[in-house]
Formats: sequence, structure tokens, C-alpha cells
Amino acid sequence: MKTDAALTNYLTTKKKVDNLFALQKITLTDIEDFNKMERDYLAATATEMLNQLKGEERDNFISKIEQIIPANTKNQFWEHNHFLIGRAINKLMREYGFMPSKSAIAEETGLSRQTVTKHLKDYKTNPEYLAEIEQFKFMAPKVLGTVFKFATNGDVKAARLYFEMIGAINKQRSNTVVNEQTNYIQINNTILSQENLKQLSVEQLNQIECIVTGSAGK
Repeated sequence: MKTDAALTNYLTTKKKVDNLFALQKITLTDIEDFNKMERDYLAATATEMLNQLKGEERDNFISKIEQIIPANTKNQFWEHNHFLIGRAINKLMREYGFMPSKSAIAEETGLSRQTVTKHLKDYKTNPEYLAEIEQFKFMAPKVLGTVFKFATNGDVKAARLYFEMIGAINKQRSNTVVNEQTNYIQINNTILSQENLKQLSVEQLNQIECIVTGSAGK
């Protein structure tokens, strides 16, 4: 008897969910009388359908159930798309050596071209992306610690990078000093500047060149 009751409940739930999916657009009002069993079955069925659908069909289905999708599930959709698109770009660039088209990314991921285009356009302002960047910033001290370890073991490049990261080396100041240098040669008390060289004859310049290169008297 319990088996018969369970089967009846299942068939009733299935029919109710099937009728729901037959709607063009599903709203919260449409599921307000669903009990826990029916809601669980609805969620499981929707997940199974999403895993099977691709491209525009998947977009259309998401559009149909958009109003009843929990916020955390929408975030999971975004993360899933972000992962697929990133992996596809990496794979296709390794294979062909250039940035793939949106159509190629869509074909590789199973997402629609519209979804790929929208994701690439809007990802920088998405809260999930901003949270991901904060995670990388959170790990910055760990990276700095690793650089410090290499630096103390005698790695000169790591030491320079470490000093730059903590602000001990001011690149801009160094460049400014170089730019402000005056070009001239001083021999004993005689200063030979660029202006002086311009006033010399060709013969005099040849003599200086011979002295500098060590070819004088040869």
C-alpha cells in the first residue's frame, strides 16, 4: 500500500511539474502551492534539463525559469559559464595560436554565441568576478613571502622584485635622474660638450675619433 501511495504521489508530482514546464514563462505564483517534494522534483528536473540543453535552447529554458531561479543558483550559472569560456579560450589559443572568435568559443563550450558575447562584455562588473579579484588580492602576502624567501637565498632578481613590491625602489625617480643627465666628456680641465663638438671641423672630429678608438698613430 505504501508503494502504491508513493507511486501515486510521484506520478502526481511529475504531471504537475510537466504542466509547469509547458508554460511559456514560469513565475513564483505558479509554484506557490508546491510542497517540498514537488519543489525538490522541480529543481532536480530543471537541473537535468539544463545539463542536456546547449546553445540557444539552453538560453530559452533559462529565460523560461528565470523568475524562480534562486540568487545563489544564478551565481553558479555565471561561475560555470566563466569557467567554460576561460577554459575554451585557453584550449583554442594553444591549438591555433590566436584569439578564438566568439562563435568558436560558443561551439567549444556548448553555450550560445549570445551568452558568450554578453559574458565577455559584462564580466568585469559582475559581483562574482569582483569577488574573484579580491581572492587574488588576499593571496598577495603569500606571493610576497615566497619572493622574500627566494631573495634571502641569493636570487638577485627576486630581491629586486621584492624591493619594488614593498616600494623600496622608486623606478620613476631612477628614470628621472637618467633623463636629467647632461652629456659631455671632461678631459683634465677641458670639458667637451655636444655644443663644442658641433663647432669642430671634420678633420678635428676624425682626430678625436682616432684617439677614442685607439687608432691614432697606426
